[in-house]
Amino acid sequence: MKLKNKVLPIVLFCTCSMGASAQVKITHPDITYAGTPRTLVLGGINVSGIEGYEDFMLTGISGLTVGQEITVPGNEITDAVKRYWKHGLFSDVSIAADSLVGNKIYLHIRLALRPRVSSINYVGLKKSEREDMEAKLGLLKGSQITPNMIDRAKLLAKRYFDDKGFKNADIEIQQRDDVAGKNQVILDVIIDKKEKMKVRQILIEGNEKLSDKKIKGGLFRKGAFAKTHEAGKLSSFLKSKKFTAERWKEDKEKLIAKYHELGYRDAVILSDSVWNVDDKHVNTYVKVDEGRQYFLRNITWVGNTIYSTDYLSAVLGMKSGDVYNQKLLNKRLTEDEDAVGNNYWNNGYLFYNLQPTEVNIVGDSIDLEMRIVEGQQARLNNVRINGNNRLYENVIRRELRTKPGDLFSKEALQRSARELASMGHFDPEKVNPDVKPNYEDGTVDINWNLEQKSSDQIEFSLGWGQTGVIGRVGLKLNNFSMRNLFSKNKERRGILPIGDGETLSLGAQTNGTYYQSYNANYSTNWFGNKRPIQFNFGVFYSKQTDVSSNYYNRSYLNNYYGSYLGGYGSSYINSYENYYDPNKSIKMYGASVGWGKRLRWPDDYFTISANLSFTRYVLQNWQYFLMANGSANNLNLGFTINRVSTDNQLFPRRGSEFMASLTITPPWSKWENKDYQHLANNRESATYGKELQEKYRWVEYHKWKFKAKTYTALSGGQKCFVLMTRMEFGLLGSYNKYKKSPFETYYMGGDGMSGYSTGYAEETIGLRGYDNGSLTPPGMQGYAYTRLGLEIRYPFMLGNTTIYGLGFVEGGNAWTDTKKFNPFSLKRSAGVGVRIFLPMVGLMGIDWAYGFDKVFGQRGGNQFHFILGQEF
Repeated sequence: MKLKNKVLPIVLFCTCSMGASAQVKITHPDITYAGTPRTLVLGGINVSGIEGYEDFMLTGISGLTVGQEITVPGNEITDAVKRYWKHGLFSDVSIAADSLVGNKIYLHIRLALRPRVSSINYVGLKKSEREDMEAKLGLLKGSQITPNMIDRAKLLAKRYFDDKGFKNADIEIQQRDDVAGKNQVILDVIIDKKEKMKVRQILIEGNEKLSDKKIKGGLFRKGAFAKTHEAGKLSSFLKSKKFTAERWKEDKEKLIAKYHELGYRDAVILSDSVWNVDDKHVNTYVKVDEGRQYFLRNITWVGNTIYSTDYLSAVLGMKSGDVYNQKLLNKRLTEDEDAVGNNYWNNGYLFYNLQPTEVNIVGDSIDLEMRIVEGQQARLNNVRINGNNRLYENVIRRELRTKPGDLFSKEALQRSARELASMGHFDPEKVNPDVKPNYEDGTVDINWNLEQKSSDQIEFSLGWGQTGVIGRVGLKLNNFSMRNLFSKNKERRGILPIGDGETLSLGAQTNGTYYQSYNANYSTNWFGNKRPIQFNFGVFYSKQTDVSSNYYNRSYLNNYYGSYLGGYGSSYINSYENYYDPNKSIKMYGASVGWGKRLRWPDDYFTISANLSFTRYVLQNWQYFLMANGSANNLNLGFTINRVSTDNQLFPRRGSEFMASLTITPPWSKWENKDYQHLANNRESATYGKELQEKYRWVEYHKWKFKAKTYTALSGGQKCFVLMTRMEFGLLGSYNKYKKSPFETYYMGGDGMSGYSTGYAEETIGLRGYDNGSLTPPGMQGYAYTRLGLEIRYPFMLGNTTIYGLGFVEGGNAWTDTKKFNPFSLKRSAGVGVRIFLPMVGLMGIDWAYGFDKVFGQRGGNQFHFILGQEF
């Protein structure tokens, strides 16, 4: 009994202990947010619905961890769901309690991935517009699609077409399942551009001092509104009439700027509106308050120690009584080449600052105080060159005016950019210095971030002439290195001898035995690699034979007898052998060597050069020239002065090109004591041929030429209209009036490209709108010429590939005697054209021109001209 009483409590204790340790598992418990929250321990997390991702990565997004205490229901689960939605990868998220064991809860997270884009279709767009859309919308194949992505794409597309003037464009993006791919969709971007919106009427209220015409502009007059023009008006002919909100905003700002330019500093826009007139047009309305016109009274300078007040006032060029022109004030302070600021910036004062402050306004008069903080002079610290791996770095650095240790100079910075752009090895549109001032130590770093472009050219062409196929091959290396050709340089770049920026050109043109031409030229602008000394050397050889007389005779007889026999005569075969006549030919060979130097006075845009050249002509039964048999020698020395200040080789916007040259031969007739008056003046003489040989054994002349071009940008920005003007003339004189040179004359008219059949004794001068050589036909040699021209250019594409269009008017003429030279007697023409520059090919173009005047009874009329290469 006693034992029983002792054992029973032990059994009961063990039973109770076992009951306490065996906890109840509740599967899929019903948890309502209306119930009382409980604090539980997270016992485990299970994730389903996603393939290809590790569970730990998916559970990590939730922010929940096993062993964490959470409140059920509570914020921890809600925040986890928000994290999954915020991540953007999932289209469905749910978190449920899988089971409940004691105070532990086990969660099940069900996820569904958003579908990925398998393809994108653009409906209603041109190819160029489709490419723009692909770049702007950010919709990529393989990316997961989200509602935000769709909304953003619609917004960007709408903005794009608004900027293009399609204000009413409808954009719809449809999503459909791709049956060929699991969890993939196809996007259809459907765009209805509708009509481009134009401005029907511009309504202006409140303008008294500035008329509607001055605000809107005219056909040849620029108004305050530069981009908003009325459709259907003569005044807006050739101007864009499309309407965009951005253009309207810019023109409102320009309207106020125009008032400020005229002294109306208080001018404001009180209200403006835009409304649709129909599906194609809008009306715009603006109401202005002009205020009163102000004038300058006193201009004082404060803080200037480097330059005197009188000097700064003279540079400013604005005085008491002048209209308070804020545009002119800003230009004279910072923008113009001779602006006040440039006096400081070009002398190291990079940290200079000037604030024009209105200190007193009395009636219509304003007192200005020019508050200057000159700061300390800044010196260049680091000058870095990035993006170059073709040229040796010293080749680039020798063109820079920005060298470590120098005082900072804005002018030197701009000149360095111009020199780099003119080298031809880098994209000129992207040569912009990155200036990094260091205010603490008074220095400045300059980073030249360059983008290389191919400058070498390879030519291979085939053509068809009278004697069959004419082939031409050419190679031009603009980054040649002569020292790498003959030595093993450890820094040699690649297989070819390149890196020093020198030029080597090789060319060959042939038609087999009938015609052959070979040339080789080498040039460098830094001979010896130490100073800007120019050196060039070239050699050439060519031979051309004539068509056999037997060919013409047999062809004539063949046609004659064939016609006589009713078309049954034998057919004459136009074989190569029938053309060739080795007894009729002209050979030319020669060499030239030149030297040049960059000058420092009047400025370092000037160069002077000298060139010594020798050419020998060997003629055999050559009927197309004054002298049919014999040889002639041309030894000449040329002097040239150049000034080139253009900002870009391919598409100059500003700057000029000037060239004056004189080429002379020795005055052989002064030394030979021959009677040239009676030498070779009788064609019937039996000795006429020998007399010609004696007369022209050594050619003599003096040749004068002048060429000038100017470039003026008609608006700001990279893509702008550019006005190019041209003026040139040439004279070929003689020491002895009885020994005028038949060589080096002018061949004028047409595209200006010399062909192999005419260029051996003449300089080709183009004049579009007329046939090639029409102003100097055979038998009439040009001893004087002039050419004037004006072009308007606009770039369609800039960069490695450059394309621009042009419209032109020009006039010119040629004379057989220098005494007849008359620059006012011109043959006129006008036309349009296009130029395309391809890196490996060079510059090409086509022009259409109409010649207005008659030349020897024949009007120029419609002419097409094909252009290869760039002329000065």
